[in-house]
Amino acid sequence: MSARERYRSVREELESVCEDAGRPFETVHLVAVSKTVGTDEVASAIEGGASDFGENRPEGLIEKADAFPDKRWHFIGNIQSRRIVDIVGRASLIHSLYQFKHAQKINDVAQEKGIVQDVLIEVNVSGEESKSGLNPREVVEFAQQLGELDHVRLRGLMTMAPQGDLDRAREVFEELAYLKELLCSQLDDKMAAEVDELSMGMSEDWREAVYAGATIIRVGRAIFSEEF
Repeated sequence: MSARERYRSVREELESVCEDAGRPFETVHLVAVSKTVGTDEVASAIEGGASDFGENRPEGLIEKADAFPDKRWHFIGNIQSRRIVDIVGRASLIHSLYQFKHAQKINDVAQEKGIVQDVLIEVNVSGEESKSGLNPREVVEFAQQLGELDHVRLRGLMTMAPQGDLDRAREVFEELAYLKELLCSQLDDKMAAEVDELSMGMSEDWREAVYAGATIIRVGRAIFSEEF
C-alpha cells in the first residue's frame, strides 16, 4: 500500500471510531507524522487527502514546509533554542513547549516576524523519566506565565502515553483531558476559550485517545511504514 492508501485507511477508521465514541469526525484532526520520510511520500499522503503534517526536526520542517507551504505543519520534537527561528512561523502549531526560556524566545522571534505563534504545553502525565514535559502540577502556573507573552498563544496540551499498555494509555489520555478542564477553570475567560486542543495518541494508541477526547492525533508509522 502507498502512503495515499494508508492515509485513507486511517482516516476511514478514524471516522468509524469517532462515530462509535459519539463525536463528530470534524472534532479530531489527523496529523500525518512525516518525520521519517521524504517529500515524495508527503505528496502521496496529500493525494490521499492529508493536510496536516508533523515534523520533529527543524531541518525536516524547513524542507517539507517550504515544499508544501499550503499545508499545515506541526512541530512535535524537542525544542532547541538556536533553532526556534526556523520553527516559528513555519509551524502552525508547536506541540512540545515546556520551558519558559523557550517560550520567551518563541515570543521574541514571533514578534520580529509580526505573528502570534500557537503552542501546546507538553505534559509528562505518565511520570516516565524517559519522557519530556511538565509535571501536571506545574501546568497552571506555566500557562499563566504564557499569558503574559503577547506573541505566544496557548492552544492546549500534549502528552505521550507509555507504550505497550492500551489500558494505561487510556488512563493517561483521560488524565490529560481532566487537566485541560482544570486548567481552563483557572484561566481568564479569553485565554480559557483558546485552550481547546488535546494532542494525544499515536499509531498504536490513537483510538484510545479519541475515546478520551483527543482533538489532534499524531500518526506516523500507520501511514508511512509498510511494516506497521
